[in-house]
Amino acid sequence: MMSRMEYGSDYKNLPTYSTESGNVREVLPDLCTYTNKIVNLHMVGHPEGQDFVLVDAGLTNSADAIIKVVEERFGQGSRPQAIILTHGHFDHVGSIIELIEHWDVPVYAHKLELPYLTGKTPYPDPDPTVEGGMMAKMSSIYPKEPIDLAENVHPLPADGTVPYLPEFEWIHTPGHSEGHVSFYRASDGTLIVGDAFVTVQQDSLYKTMTQKKEIHGPPVYFTNDWEAAKASVEKLASIEPKTAVFGHGKALQNDELREGLNMLAENFDEVAKPSHGKYVDDEK
Repeated sequence: MMSRMEYGSDYKNLPTYSTESGNVREVLPDLCTYTNKIVNLHMVGHPEGQDFVLVDAGLTNSADAIIKVVEERFGQGSRPQAIILTHGHFDHVGSIIELIEHWDVPVYAHKLELPYLTGKTPYPDPDPTVEGGMMAKMSSIYPKEPIDLAENVHPLPADGTVPYLPEFEWIHTPGHSEGHVSFYRASDGTLIVGDAFVTVQQDSLYKTMTQKKEIHGPPVYFTNDWEAAKASVEKLASIEPKTAVFGHGKALQNDELREGLNMLAENFDEVAKPSHGKYVDDEK
């Protein structure tokens, strides 16, 4: 019998929306991004086949919309082989229980993320005092309690391989969360970033709603280790990806990606790290 799964006690609907909400964009023939209000999910696999995975699981009460998008791309009744998580923040796991129950598929995440996904440990408090806009100021209402996926969540293999995605490897990119990972395919330079860096100023309500494309570090109000976040961006810049998709914001490719990521890595403290905030001040 499947153990009971539960969301955190503070999980709730939030009044979040963007002009990209509901959009589905094919970035590569086997990589498609769906924007669920203000966060992206990624479908990895060719649409004519049934071998695909879903990366991340969106916001609360979005399961029906996610299932519809998946079936529109892969066919009626289709289901992913697994759900792979970049990390477990509320906007990346908000509909995961309903998706597990509907599809009966396993979930994988970095081993350091498992306490937040098995009901053991809450995330560090979001920081409404951090330098930033209205989305940062409202962050005290964002869910941080752990969800419990019971036996349905498993650690990513220690050897860096990604279940059901044999051409990809996972890269540990902490800072935004302890067990944050990105996924990389060396054969064509494809990078699924998660929130290690993003292409929308996520702390700004206006820019989040309009999804204005501009490269940024990880969302400031949930990032609690800025030295690790900087190292993660430098690590991703060093592999020189050719295509990148993100947890927040639009995809980048080729020169736009290379130049933007190099700029971010070289100037991280000036352009990404906030001047003040609970976790910034803790590092000083």
